[in-house]
Amino acid sequence: METEEKAHGKKTSTVRKRYYRKRVELFRLVEKVKLWPSHTGVLHGIKSIERMGDQAEVITHCNEKFIINNSRNSRAARWLRNKWFIGTCKKCAVLEWKVKKYSFTHFTRRWGSRLTEASETGRAGQGNGHNG
Repeated sequence: METEEKAHGKKTSTVRKRYYRKRVELFRLVEKVKLWPSHTGVLHGIKSIERMGDQAEVITHCNEKFIINNSRNSRAARWLRNKWFIGTCKKCAVLEWKVKKYSFTHFTRRWGSRLTEASETGRAGQGNGHNG
């Protein structure tokens, strides 16, 4: 874990690493992370996401509206997993702690949360790869 230290040497905050499965659905990942990478590489903060079957309408904090498909192989899914972005949207005002938390997120194939509905209440969906 990485810590920030003040001048007198005491720990002020600890950033915990988060692990998610690599092949999780895009909608679940976007609902959890609340960030969206645009085609230009800018990270936008998500205000709301409304599912409509295999598509969803996303509204960002800068009031951009667009429709996304629930694809694990899409550009946005890959960019979120690989943490490819140039900067954050000035209008969305994505907070520094949110970007830092996102940067400490790891996506692994055999370990981490599957981001199911049950995983929000506890540690369900986590394992060492032997449970499915």
